[in-house]
Amino acid sequence: MKPLEDIRIIAVEQYGAGPFGSVHLADLGAQVIKIEDPRVGGDVGRYVPPYGEGEDSLFFETFNRNKRSLSLDLSSAAGRRVFEDLVKVSDVVYSNLRGDVPAKIGIVYDDLRHLNPAIVCCSLTGFGMTGPRRKEPGYDYVLQGLAGWMDLTGEPDGPPTKSGLSLVDYSGGLVAALSLLAGVHAARRDGTGMDCDVSLYDTAIGMLTYPAAWHLNAGFTPARTRHSAHPSLVPFQAFEASDGWLVVGCAKEKFWARLADVVGHPEWAEPDSPYGSFAGRQRNSVELLGLLEEIFRKRTVAEWLKVLYPASIPCAPINDVAAALAEEHTRARGLRVTTEHPRFGTVEQVASPVRVGSEPPTYRRAPLRNEDFDLVVRDIVGYDDATIDELKAQGAFGEVTGAAAR
Repeated sequence: MKPLEDIRIIAVEQYGAGPFGSVHLADLGAQVIKIEDPRVGGDVGRYVPPYGEGEDSLFFETFNRNKRSLSLDLSSAAGRRVFEDLVKVSDVVYSNLRGDVPAKIGIVYDDLRHLNPAIVCCSLTGFGMTGPRRKEPGYDYVLQGLAGWMDLTGEPDGPPTKSGLSLVDYSGGLVAALSLLAGVHAARRDGTGMDCDVSLYDTAIGMLTYPAAWHLNAGFTPARTRHSAHPSLVPFQAFEASDGWLVVGCAKEKFWARLADVVGHPEWAEPDSPYGSFAGRQRNSVELLGLLEEIFRKRTVAEWLKVLYPASIPCAPINDVAAALAEEHTRARGLRVTTEHPRFGTVEQVASPVRVGSEPPTYRRAPLRNEDFDLVVRDIVGYDDATIDELKAQGAFGEVTGAAAR
């Protein structure tokens, strides 16, 4: 069995953050059943441009492989009946909605415990289910600004800058997945489920980590650094070579000693040198970095890597996305995987970084909307034809598509 093959998750999820958290669980074998609202055409991620057609997009493929799909109108009494019958045979109700919505639509623990006392209700929201901002929508861009990330990112004389990736969304998804698994473990141990109130805001603030501790306890004021330099370790930053950029980092004294030798100044690492200690290098950083930058500009990136790698000095070229995906190590680690799709043909994407055991995960394309109607309502919930026809007539599944239309 796959590691999470015995876990069933009802996912009232959409777009990026929520589906990103659950896709890793699905890759590990969890049965993730996406509840897609037929009134709006399902998960909005299906329609994200530019690479899409109809209800299929490469964006959606990225976040929803290995999952199942059921069109279900939770606003109807009949749709609610199907949802509640699913709760009875599931482990988790997982959602990413606005903070006040889970309670409003009745998917928190107090609403569902009578159906399944061990159900875990994991709600990933923008700002959490309490606090003055709980009713506000939360998006990665907004959170990166609000939590101080943009103020820390970019060159000192440039504007506040968002990360090139939606890191609050992705981190929030992973935090939700961790909370969900902890909740399932506790529910199986104790027989009692619970709410997991996870938010993008909490995630973004929590990831301020040691700069926050420095500020709260020593009055440190975080600031943007030139060339993405580490706030305290010198040198640890991007350096411009004659034809591009590379990162070089000396997180330990031994690395600094090796770098000083490589750049032709072994005396810089001597104990009596102004650069011979962490504190000394930080104190004299402007002077030292100026000297290093002048040296690094004299060779190409490839020439520097040719001497830095053998010296075991932490370093890397600053790749673009194409180069990162083409790295030999990317392929060696199995990080490029393929699935087959009826519209796109062979789809290549990146694998989940989550590794459990030695058995490699398998990948199945993202589901078409409502593709798994029969699996869910017949095999999992156990409805017969008469019950299904009754629920269809009552609008449980909205406009019937896919397998349900046959």
